[in-house]
Amino acid sequence: MSARRVLALLLVGVLGGILSGAFGVGGGIVMVPLLMLLAGMDQRQASATSLVAIVPTSIAGAITYGVAGHLDVVAGLVIAVGGIAGSLIGARLLRALPLGWLRWLFVALLVLVAVRLFIEVPERGTGLVLTPGAIAGLVTLGLVMGIASGLFGIGGGVVVVPVLVALFGISDLVAKGTSLLAIIPTAATGSLAHLRARIVRLDDGLIVGLSATAASFAGVALAVLMPPRVSTALFAILILAAVAQMVISAIRGRRAQRSSDSPTSSGV
Repeated sequence: MSARRVLALLLVGVLGGILSGAFGVGGGIVMVPLLMLLAGMDQRQASATSLVAIVPTSIAGAITYGVAGHLDVVAGLVIAVGGIAGSLIGARLLRALPLGWLRWLFVALLVLVAVRLFIEVPERGTGLVLTPGAIAGLVTLGLVMGIASGLFGIGGGVVVVPVLVALFGISDLVAKGTSLLAIIPTAATGSLAHLRARIVRLDDGLIVGLSATAASFAGVALAVLMPPRVSTALFAILILAAVAQMVISAIRGRRAQRSSDSPTSSGV
């Protein structure tokens, strides 16, 4: 592995780790497009590598939020039950769907999340009452998170945090800590599936993961300091920037493909 590639992976990890801690996500929402841009991976490889890196990052983030008192352990474990099953489904879809489909599904997911972040302003200081209906809802939420995790290489926090805040009325800080806890078994299950299928290089995932873990502590500190409105607005802007990068990359790739398939380029 070249020094340039190692530096690129470290940079991806640092950025992903800061975002993981600051917004309660695994970090894959930014790591996936950056791995494609800086490390030359395709969508499938970037998603699988990101998921491996998310495991240690989420552990560090969940512990940090827990120490600060911003963590609902029971809710996180309930979400994880559905997440484990969902991650296996997502991992299978990752191997079966064409790369073009993966790219545009991921873009659509990011746009929806960004819109939600601009609209919703979370409140702090509220918790969750676990009724039978709430438990069923959390398991369903975990299933959706797991599918997104296995399919897109993200921890699933971009799905969990907005839903916990908007539908379950949880404080944004508690939602972030709980999301990171639920991500751990989900990301681990999906990562094992990708490793067995040999979609991902373990050394790539570990380099990104270790740097992301170190950076996640700074991200948690930022989450506590930032007002909820500022936090969500910055996150939404960052997501839209990632979407723009992926769309531009897709358009360039399509043009290059058309050029290579044209009669002139083929010598016909």
